[in-house]
Parts: sequence; C-alpha cells; structure tokens
Amino acid sequence: MTDRRRQRGTEVRAEMPTVYSVSQVVAMMKTCLEARFPSIDIEAEISNWRRYPSGHCYFALKDAGAQLGAVLFARVPCDCRDALCDGRRVKVRGRLSVYPQRGECQFVVLRIRLAGEGELMAKYLALKAKLEAEGLFARGRKRPLPKFPRRIAIVTSPAGAVIHDMCGVMSRRFPNLEIRLFPAQVQGADAPRSLVAGVTYFSEPGRDWKPDLLIVARGGGSFEDLFCFNDESLVRAIARCPVPVISAVGHETDFTLCDFVADVRAGTPSIAAEIAVPLLGDVRRRLADASAAMSERLRNRVDAAAQHLDRLSGSLAAAMRSRLERSRLLVEANGRSLAAALRTAAETASMRLGHLAERLPRSLALACERAASRLERDRARLELLSPYAVLKRGYSLTTDASGNVVRDAAALAPGDRISTRLANGAVESRVVSSLS
Repeated sequence: MTDRRRQRGTEVRAEMPTVYSVSQVVAMMKTCLEARFPSIDIEAEISNWRRYPSGHCYFALKDAGAQLGAVLFARVPCDCRDALCDGRRVKVRGRLSVYPQRGECQFVVLRIRLAGEGELMAKYLALKAKLEAEGLFARGRKRPLPKFPRRIAIVTSPAGAVIHDMCGVMSRRFPNLEIRLFPAQVQGADAPRSLVAGVTYFSEPGRDWKPDLLIVARGGGSFEDLFCFNDESLVRAIARCPVPVISAVGHETDFTLCDFVADVRAGTPSIAAEIAVPLLGDVRRRLADASAAMSERLRNRVDAAAQHLDRLSGSLAAAMRSRLERSRLLVEANGRSLAAALRTAAETASMRLGHLAERLPRSLALACERAASRLERDRARLELLSPYAVLKRGYSLTTDASGNVVRDAAALAPGDRISTRLANGAVESRVVSSLS
C-alpha cells in the first residue's frame, strides 16, 4: 500500500518495492494503456485473419512499417464480418489493451468497417483479372492427373514438416515411388525466383529424369506470407509446365494464383499427397473386384454360349432331319416321276422304232434305186466327157517323153520320142521329121 503524506507542500510516497513480478508489470501496462487510449480510430490492412468456432476473430492490423495484434469478439456487432479477410483495408475504432497471459499489446475492436482493398489485395486482384482474361485459368486447359504416377517432383522448402508429411503420406499410400525435391524458398523477396527455378528445372525437356506429376507446396501462413505464390512469372511457369501440376499452398481457405492456374488445387499439402497417388490397398481391392467380376462375366458368357450352342445344335439336328425327310420324299417323288417318264419315253420310242422298222426296207429300196439312177447318169456323163471315149471312134492321143499332150507338130524335133495312145493299147515311136 502507498502511504501518502504531505510535508511542507510536497507529496511524500512510501518507498515502493524495487523488484516487481511479471503480473505486476503487465497489470501496470494494461492500466496505463487502457487509461491513455480508451478509444482510438485506426485505418490499416488486415493480415493473418483467423476466425474460431467461438465466433471471436483474431488478426493483425498492419501498414508498411509495423503491425498490431487485434481481436474482434463475437459479441461486437459487425455487418461486414463475412467479408473480412487478409488484405482487406479497414477502419476500426477500439481501445488498446494488454493480454495478460502473453503480455502482448492488442487492439480490442469496438467497431469496424471496410475501407477498400489493401495494396497487396489490389495487386492480387489486378493480376488475377489480367491472367484470367488471357485464358490461363480456363477449365479447358486443365489436364487430368495420372492415375498411377511413378515419378513425382515437389517444389517446396526442404525445412519444416511439409515435405516430410507429403513423402510419408505418398509412401504409405503407394510405395516404390520416385520422389525428387527442388529445395525452394517459400517466403520472402527471393521466394518467387526460387519457385520459378524449381518449376523450370522439372520442365526442361533435356533432362533424363522426367516427372509424371509436379507438386508446388507450402504450409499455412498469412496473406502476405503466401503472396510469393501470386507472382506472375511463377504462374506462367506453371502454365508452361509439360506435366500436370497440383497446387498445395496454405490451408483450405487460402487461395493463390497458383491454385487457379494449376491443373488441380489441394487444400493442404497432405491432401495433395493423397490426391497425387492412389491407395495401394484400394487399387488391389479394385483389381481383385474387377478380376472377380470379369471372371464371373466370362463364366456367364461361356454358359450363355454353351446354352446357345445347345439350342443351335438341337435346331440344326431338327432342321437336318426335316431337310433329309423332305429330300427323301422329293427323291421318291422324282423317282416315280422319272420312272413314269422313262416308261412313256420307252413306249414312244418303241412305237416309233416299229414304224421306222416298217418303213426302213421300202426306204432302203427306194434309196438304192435313186442311187443307181444317179450313178448311171453320172457314168454316162463321164463317158461323154472322157478324152478316151473319142479313141473308140478312131482317134488317138499323142504325148511327148514328158507326158505332155502334143498339139502342134512344130513342138517336136527329129529324134524325139513320142507315145501314141489308141483305143486299145499304145505305140512308142521316134520323130523322123515334122510337117506343119
């Protein structure tokens, strides 16, 4: 207790303790701040916005030079509570206080309203609109992820739990994977260049090791912590990547431009690991189920084919019996018809043969008489035309040694041999002289 006494116009205090407890110091800070700043207005940008199931919202008010922790309790009326998020610029009225359990200064919000987009949010929205107009976020550009990837590339920080969690999840779900990490910075001024280098490294066509899938990942953080994943060069590098890309940046409520350009967005890195590879047990079960279903379908098809074959065999046997019976009946009918036709033809031929036999002697005699008459006429004609016929009337036929008929005496020379044919016999002679 402070014992106050006045001596000679001055206030005298009892000697205060020289050693304080932490609680005493924090209590004095709290008293001073609340007494000095009962109500002030601040315009700033929201950062690291967090809303808890209780309805209380915790965040930071920041500008280019500093930031101040703030709390918006659920009981405080606020029409724009659902619109508040990282990057929003707001005007708030409240009081400064100290949270004793942590000894931290915080701003207790009594009233809050929107004051326009923050600088980072404005850049984010402008670049998003530009890239969206170019078609980089179009659904038609999205590629399906490979069902069974064997090589997976990851661009993230080698420190922290992200890479270990992802590798653990993927290895448990689908062993024997080839996972390669590009150690990149995921926060700070050099992070965009580092992330672009990682994506470009796995995109180069000349490398022997080519991934089936690329994952760009980072754990949770504030809007400004994740802002490197809104870099234009990084977005364009992901768009050029020849293999499908999963963006796993932040938490479920965090959205970056990498999420929009990637083929698939995962709410967290662990979810990305689950999306990237199937669960081997599920694959085996599906294969077993598919194999069993295929075997059952094959058995059903074989049984159906056997039944169909049996029906066809029975139908074929019946059809063959029916055709054979029809053929037998047709053969019998044709045989009877043929026999009748043959009998009729034989009777007709026999009758005709009888007629011909009766007519044949007369026809032969008549033909012989006609032939004899023709022969006699032809003989008489030949007799008249024969050169030897005139020989009987006293003429003769003379030929030279060559057998040529001599028609001119001048054609003969003395000493030539000639032959003279008479009606009976021939005379050989020699030319003594020729008279013309």
